[in-house]
Amino acid sequence: MRKPIIAGNWKMNKTPEEAAQLVRDLIPLVKDAKCDVVVCTPAVNFAAVKPVIEGTNIKLGAQNVHFKASGAYTGELSADMLKAAGCEYVIIGHSERRQYFGETDKTVNLRTVAAVKAGLKAIVCVGEMKDEREAGYTDMIVMYQTQMALHGLTAEELDNVVIAYEPVWAIGTGLTATDEQANETIGVIRNEEAAAKIRIQYGGSMKGSNVKGLMAQPEIDGGLIGGASLKAEDFAQVVNF
Repeated sequence: MRKPIIAGNWKMNKTPEEAAQLVRDLIPLVKDAKCDVVVCTPAVNFAAVKPVIEGTNIKLGAQNVHFKASGAYTGELSADMLKAAGCEYVIIGHSERRQYFGETDKTVNLRTVAAVKAGLKAIVCVGEMKDEREAGYTDMIVMYQTQMALHGLTAEELDNVVIAYEPVWAIGTGLTATDEQANETIGVIRNEEAAAKIRIQYGGSMKGSNVKGLMAQPEIDGGLIGGASLKAEDFAQVVNF
């Protein structure tokens, strides 16, 4: 059985003080969770959040990682830096990174391989645009993105990969793929990699009001949660689906 994983992607939100308070509020609400619980915070919040969640069932994650161990890459953070800061997980290839910061399937692969080989667990994002779905290319796109992202990893290393299927048209829009649409596309991803053991999340506006239907689907192993992760009560409602 694949253990579900619910990860909060805080994006560019919360000061260190606000971040520490959010996780303090969250701890008692999710202490009995039957899934893995991760908060992916801005890097400036690592030092504030890490001591608060020490000894709890909440794990710390980052929102990006560079593919080099060190060097002249102003503004970037290496996998070793993230590990030293207490991160266990890192989001890679989020649609906002692809849209606003020039992330490509190639750089997603480089970052994924670097993260996993350094001992981090990678949450790798794949997903189609609205016009691509309407044109019937969803399966082709998510299969290609998944193959590219995981290229160069061994079967054992795939144990440290989580895939997040995030239909781009459903991120921050309030739109959500139907339970069946999400399950069907995630099934395509799983079959493509013969990855019965890889956990695959849904990442398109999952929240308290729709989490039960989505999590009841056999192929969906969790969620990558945006807006609903910024309030302890809202996030806990998803975690305790």
